Amino acid sequence: MTAFVLVSGTFTGDWVWQEVAARLRESGAEVHPVTLTGMGDRRHLAGPDTDLETHVDDVVRLIDEVAAPQVVIVGHDYGIHPVLGAAGRRPARIARVVHLDVGIPQNGEPAARLVSDQAVRERLAGPADSDDEWRIQPPAADGWQRWGSTAGVPEDALTLLSDRAAPQPRATLTQPLELSAAASGLPSTGILCTANGSSIAVVQAMVGLGDPHLKALTDPRVTFFELATGHWPMLSAPGELAEVLLQAAAGEGHRLKAEASGEQPPHLRPFLLDIPEQHRERVGRLDLHLPDAEGPRPAVVFVHGGPVPAEMRPTPRDWPGFVGYAQYVASLGAVGVTLDHRLHGFGDYERAAEDVTAAVDLVRADPRVDGERVALWFFSGGGPLSADWLASPPRWLRCVAATYPVLAPLPSWGLADTRFRPATAVRKAGRLPIVLTRVELEMPEIAVTVGEFLAAAEDCEAAVEIVDVPGGHHGFETIDHTDPARDAVTRAVRSVLGHLRS
Repeated sequence: MTAFVLVSGTFTGDWVWQEVAARLRESGAEVHPVTLTGMGDRRHLAGPDTDLETHVDDVVRLIDEVAAPQVVIVGHDYGIHPVLGAAGRRPARIARVVHLDVGIPQNGEPAARLVSDQAVRERLAGPADSDDEWRIQPPAADGWQRWGSTAGVPEDALTLLSDRAAPQPRATLTQPLELSAAASGLPSTGILCTANGSSIAVVQAMVGLGDPHLKALTDPRVTFFELATGHWPMLSAPGELAEVLLQAAAGEGHRLKAEASGEQPPHLRPFLLDIPEQHRERVGRLDLHLPDAEGPRPAVVFVHGGPVPAEMRPTPRDWPGFVGYAQYVASLGAVGVTLDHRLHGFGDYERAAEDVTAAVDLVRADPRVDGERVALWFFSGGGPLSADWLASPPRWLRCVAATYPVLAPLPSWGLADTRFRPATAVRKAGRLPIVLTRVELEMPEIAVTVGEFLAAAEDCEAAVEIVDVPGGHHGFETIDHTDPARDAVTRAVRSVLGHLRS
């Protein structure tokens, strides 16, 4: 008989697991939901000294009370922090750690780093403003989306979530996690909720970038599942969640692919077109790919996606895909520009936007560039950076292009109320030409944002040209060396250059 320990996230208590626990017990499992100090019906026990360590102690005590020799311990949202802290103290009692729609905490990092609500995350980064700030109030009934997608949660369950929510002690989110090697080495399962913006495909792509923090995810003892729901699956899909938890306990699930020794990761494979080599000049954080032509030339600035780890080498401006695009436009008479901006995490969009603006200013000031004829081309997670330019296009901006872009922040990013929403900004773009390259096999969570963008563009009659890539994947330029993919790149490039020359 499998024994489960269920630890809920911010503002909630053991009550949130009620239906999941019932389903698990019906299958014959032993289930122990946890109510952490200060949460649920223990809210009266909270105080300024209630911190992460308090909650780790809560989980350890419960593990010690369970008769089963081992438990599958589940952490949702913030709950993964006390789960990992407790697992480090009782590793022999843990059969598997389940991360329920939550990132991977690192040793020494506080839970605040994974809070999706950016405003709260920024507030937690500073000192408490007053003695009353020792706890974080739960969101209003219409504000839960800032803490994760509420997709699929019935209205009565959402009302219950608001009615039973308890303030979260601030120190539980700001005290760093002490993550032991024993806890890090335990078998684990990630359950990803696709409506919240995470999926196995996204994680596989991040692993492919070579982030050393994610290398452990390719261990065969690590498995993954997806649920087609929002961030609160215990309320929106309790039956499906219970079934997946039973499968996880049995060691089932998808295993990520590790790159074979000596194999190039997808983003470092060759560009799909064979381009004549053009002169390339490095200036600070950007490279100019220069045409063999006299006089100031129009320019295309290619803005990479992300987040990309700060330690990633080579950096995006040296990736074959971006170099290929820049060399291609240079071979056709325009200046191609690749750059490195500092989008290293979802909280870095403002800094990355400043980097892009500085790069554009530098490009336009170069005497070899016609500063009145510039296009900006955004890729993947760089898509939100197009919002400023769409919302207020300068006269010299002749075209905005986007390839397999994210065009509205995903719910788990915590950027719902920021300016980085191209799907909103397009309503102010006027007749600015927009060239959108759309891949047929796009990740569903990204495809939703493209659909939102196109609906808004149609409503305001924005000048959008769509270039479709049949059979194309996200990052197709170095993955899909097919005639339709090559044709799509050629069409998109020539369309952008056409707008620069008109």
